[in-house]
Amino acid sequence: MSMSEHTNPLGDKPIRVALLGCGVVGSSVARMLVESADDLRARIGAPVELVGIAVRRVGKDRSDVPVDPALFTTDAEDLVTRADIVVEVVGGIDPARGLLLKAMESGASVVTANKALLAEDGPTLYAAADAAGVDLYYEAAVAGAIPILRPMRESLAGDDVTKVLGIVNGTTNFVLDKMDTTGAGFEETVAQAQALGYAEADPTADVEGFDAAAKAALLASLAFHTRVKGADVFREGISDVTAADIAAAKAMDHVVKLLAICERTTGQNGTSGVSVRVHPAMIARTHPLASVRDAYNAVFVEASAAGQLMFYGRGAGGDPTALAVLGDLVAVARHIVAGGRGPGESAYADLPILDVGDSVTRYHISLDVEDRPGVLAQVAQAFADTGVSIETVRQHIRTNSSSGEARANLVIVTHAATEAALAATVDALAASEVVAEVVSVMRVEGA
Repeated sequence: MSMSEHTNPLGDKPIRVALLGCGVVGSSVARMLVESADDLRARIGAPVELVGIAVRRVGKDRSDVPVDPALFTTDAEDLVTRADIVVEVVGGIDPARGLLLKAMESGASVVTANKALLAEDGPTLYAAADAAGVDLYYEAAVAGAIPILRPMRESLAGDDVTKVLGIVNGTTNFVLDKMDTTGAGFEETVAQAQALGYAEADPTADVEGFDAAAKAALLASLAFHTRVKGADVFREGISDVTAADIAAAKAMDHVVKLLAICERTTGQNGTSGVSVRVHPAMIARTHPLASVRDAYNAVFVEASAAGQLMFYGRGAGGDPTALAVLGDLVAVARHIVAGGRGPGESAYADLPILDVGDSVTRYHISLDVEDRPGVLAQVAQAFADTGVSIETVRQHIRTNSSSGEARANLVIVTHAATEAALAATVDALAASEVVAEVVSVMRVEGA
């Protein structure tokens, strides 16, 4: 008797897979299932059978998907009850949520790339998986082909993760990278990203940080064994980042990146908790994340024993995301063959979610001020009053060509302080009689 016969309670019975969605990612998943059928069978210990693909319109031309056209169906409700594993790449909250819950109630394990659903209602899905004794895997929901969830869930299971710092949205990284390398403005660069297929016709979810915030919630939940929802994540997008901000970063030998930052920290009242935020920030060119170019993603992990780890690769696209889906499918199928299941939700720590005001960062602040004695002292006093220490000050004098009035541009970089103290400082500066305008404010991370 072979090992596969000895350990496989299914015998030669195939593992039935239902696919929800046949867009860019779904068509890649279907193609890989067909083209890699022999390898998958060898790796899993049982054949894999695609039993159906749920789509909105059956009559659409899908000749590029190498499957029997009879597999396409609009009856997703029925399809999810006929599978051992349901792969969901439709996205959105509903009807995906209802379909996955029905799949698990019917005894099917789930592999999904749906970060929005998991960030909004992950606990409900995990509870359903536990009740049904099935798996819920979602490696493809965070960073495409980059294996980050499984290493954090399994390889670092014996360690304490203290911080996760990541570039988890390829569209925004492409835009900011091109602004840095070409000097182009935001709108121009977004248009370029759309022309190349990196950005949607409506890029709001990407450029306003919603996509990254959902992914940050999943990373924080896993890293800190605490339930974090997308609504818990402080979020700022990149639509207000200007060419002047990019130039200011260059002057400091920094670059601007949209960062997802998840960390264990202590609040102002001494409470240990979790801080999760997504926002653009300057980061030194010497930091590993600064070298992440184009539409690539990277996640930088800090842990007590392992130290610093970085995971880098393609974070989006049909084939990269489909590979992550297939990796989860193989893992889940192996559990079915062996008669077990993988790790479920780990939320035992149940740490409080701290307000963004408790997070600690540095600020780069550009001010337009009068050029006269005593101005710098008054500006410095605003920082002193809120307990924020100044690291560096640069001044540039310019003269108004029409009035001949001398003005000064002050660029101040602070030492690390709480977000609340820094925000109070900016408010005080904006109200100061010697400050004509707070030109820009940007966080500085990774120092």
